Amino acid sequence: MTIPNSDFMIENGVCDFPTTPEDEKRIVSELITESEDSLKEGNLYFVISKRWYASWQKYVEQSTDECISEESSEVSRPGPIDNHDIIESESDANDPQLRRLLVEGVDYVLVPQEVWKRLVEWYSGGPPIERKLICQGFYSRSYSVEVYPLCLMLTDGRDESRTTIRLGKQTSIRELCEKVCTMTGVAQEKAHIWDYFHKRKNGLLDPSSNKSLEESSLQMDQDILLEVDGSSSSQYAMSSAGNELALVPLEPSRSRVTIAGGPTLSNGHSTTSKFSLFPRITSEDDGCNSLSILGKGEKGGLAGLSNLGNTCFMNSALQCLAHTPPIVEYFLQDYSDDINRDNPLGMCGELAIAFGDLLKKLWSSRNAVAPRSFKTKLARFAPQFSGYNQHDSQELLAFLLDGLHEDLNKVKRKPYIELKDSDSRPDDEVAEELWNYHKARNDSVIVNVCQGQYKSTLVCPVCGKISITFDPFMYLSVPLPSTLTRSMTITVFYCDGSRLPMPYTVTVPKHGSCRDLITALGTACCLADDESLLLAEVYDHKIFRYFENPLDSLSAIKDDEHIVAYRLNQMPKGSGKAKLEILHGGLERDVLESVRGRDVKHFGTPLVTYVNTDPLSGTDIDAVISGFLSPLHRVHASSKIHNGSDNGHLADATADETSGSLSSPDTEIDDASDGQLSFRIFLTDERGLNFKPLQSESSVSPGTITRVLVEWNEGEHETYDSSYLSDLPEVHKTSFSAKKTRQEAISLFSCLEAFLAEEPLGPDDMWFCPSCKEHRQANKKLDLWKLPDILVFHLKRFTYSRYLKNKIDTFVNFPIQDLDLSKYVKNKNGQSYLYELYAVSNHYGGLGGGHYTAYAKLIDDNKWYHFDDSHVSSVNESEIKNSAAYVLFYRRVGSETETQTAEMSRSDMD
Repeated sequence: MTIPNSDFMIENGVCDFPTTPEDEKRIVSELITESEDSLKEGNLYFVISKRWYASWQKYVEQSTDECISEESSEVSRPGPIDNHDIIESESDANDPQLRRLLVEGVDYVLVPQEVWKRLVEWYSGGPPIERKLICQGFYSRSYSVEVYPLCLMLTDGRDESRTTIRLGKQTSIRELCEKVCTMTGVAQEKAHIWDYFHKRKNGLLDPSSNKSLEESSLQMDQDILLEVDGSSSSQYAMSSAGNELALVPLEPSRSRVTIAGGPTLSNGHSTTSKFSLFPRITSEDDGCNSLSILGKGEKGGLAGLSNLGNTCFMNSALQCLAHTPPIVEYFLQDYSDDINRDNPLGMCGELAIAFGDLLKKLWSSRNAVAPRSFKTKLARFAPQFSGYNQHDSQELLAFLLDGLHEDLNKVKRKPYIELKDSDSRPDDEVAEELWNYHKARNDSVIVNVCQGQYKSTLVCPVCGKISITFDPFMYLSVPLPSTLTRSMTITVFYCDGSRLPMPYTVTVPKHGSCRDLITALGTACCLADDESLLLAEVYDHKIFRYFENPLDSLSAIKDDEHIVAYRLNQMPKGSGKAKLEILHGGLERDVLESVRGRDVKHFGTPLVTYVNTDPLSGTDIDAVISGFLSPLHRVHASSKIHNGSDNGHLADATADETSGSLSSPDTEIDDASDGQLSFRIFLTDERGLNFKPLQSESSVSPGTITRVLVEWNEGEHETYDSSYLSDLPEVHKTSFSAKKTRQEAISLFSCLEAFLAEEPLGPDDMWFCPSCKEHRQANKKLDLWKLPDILVFHLKRFTYSRYLKNKIDTFVNFPIQDLDLSKYVKNKNGQSYLYELYAVSNHYGGLGGGHYTAYAKLIDDNKWYHFDDSHVSSVNESEIKNSAAYVLFYRRVGSETETQTAEMSRSDMD
């Protein structure tokens, strides 16, 4: 697709822009599509303030009809592009810097270079904020725009001056050294540039290296140091080694690192373990000149983790894993033989090595550890965690557990196994067979201690076919019961005219379907067996859409919408039916005198019913309208309805839909022989722009939807109380209070029960029934079958939908001791299902920000500690329970792990 540059020319300094908003929208949309079709590293994107871009979107998304309407004429063309609300006020006008912690889609948007050029041609303004597209990832390459380049602080050792350098994180060390030398006027052969993280020399940067800044573990806002031959001051004396320090060893140490008091086997694994360590570490710690090796009697495991820039989410998850007994025991000894470098699903063992090295440092230091090397590896293999934005600690945990498993999978060649059909065999036999299949392809310390198995049962709602599978799990993501249901208010209109419209508030599954809503409404309004409900959304006094597919998701209905249900008698099978929509119009001038209907002001709620497909007369339609409106009849109203010609009739007729017919003995209209109708009725089109008056003898052939307009004048308003047609309640009215009330506390058991409850699959997750040979919205039921020694609960506090993002701060009451899950496990094999809590990942604050911390228990001294990035403090067990708890870590009581820990404690006391 090519857009000629001659379309819009600038003449005499005046920009010639497209004549309509639709043209602008079309051109920008085409340019964006063209850019997405030709993604390549180095493509330029520009950052634009969301505030300005939203005003432009509002302008160009007006329809042609709206543009000429009085109501939307206020949506004017935006002024020049203005990015000043997203840049630092003190930044150089020629080099504007984005404010930190901006969120894409909320504070700014990214547009391709060609879109930026067009917008500047049409609107001018700025300033321009240019960024590059980069490609990230190891085995799964992905493109992203580097919105925040790496910011380094250069300290010149000659005069201690400091200069800011901004470069892309994929810039090479060689390019960095060249830039530093150019800026400072120093010859490259005389310059020595150091990684000066935390104002300590951590490694001499090689001026010929093509390693990227990210691969070299350089972090946002960290220092680098320039020393020049012959001018080094004593303050920046060379380190004892004088060469680049290894931050991550290529291999896990094979030295016979032992746990105090425990014998070491020939393969480096100890039969018992204690987590106060005295290892001999040869590599230096990130951010420290030398490790503070613990002395005898000092506790290990109390080192914090430095925050590298919004990395509290990572620190929280790492501290929980770093205090998981079997994980610590494994990584503090020689695990090199288990590293699987050939696993295509793994990271060549690099992630496991980096994690193991970090654990050694955490358990051998009294100072905070800066996890720079680990974050570098993490960014390489999981680009979604690169950069310096806040992320989800549970998402990191899920990636890390899976990545460590694949790096340490002892199965070098996964065998092909053809799964057998259960053939109505006993569950325990099938479950054991599938678990053995799983272990034949997956064998690692992570699988051995963290993976369990659940039973999944699917039932076809049509043929009743049952499918049972047994699947492994690494953690349990349990919903908070308060997030499972939704309150919806729907107004029911009675098509037979038997009652006034009535709003009903019902509770439905949050991710349920229209079938769930209709069922709940039917129960609330006592729907008879021969009746049905037709759901529709009302917008601007017209029917915006119908919800006729019972499988449609309720997530498509927003809280601020107005939904109505029309209560209908079911029509006989085989009879043709069509919808009759009855709209209401007030007058500023006569309908027939209106200019293409633009002066007709609609009001109230449309009335909808089904009619036969046989031709209808004006009298038939008039009777239907009278029946609908009969409950609205004012008690003291005039006995006549005054229409435009002062001829009227009593509106006490009702339409009987029992047989789908419009004729009934009750549908009598006084003086019908005079041929006059009770209302002025007009046949109209979908857009409500053309009107054709209907007479009693008029004939209308119903289509799929037939629309008529009732013209209301003073006579109709005197006879009928039209307020019942107006003021529809919203689906859900959110109440805003000055002080947020604390929600009722729930228990971890109720969360687990909600997770295990039977529920229908979502419309996007249909199951292919082997019996029906069709995709079905089956009912799904989960049961716990096999539980691991380390059981992780993820409390789903964050809820996401198309229209809403939210965090639930409900306090969940979880046991610290004696979590007994016996009654939830279907596999009765006599094993203990008693657990105790040993770590918690906490999240404080709202969505998109907040702060993560961790609580962890040192098993050997039975005390709890609070890990808040680099700060570590003791904490009482009574403080562990709070509404910030996000991920809970439990260990089985009576397991091999627990027994070993008890032996360690006794050994230490001796």
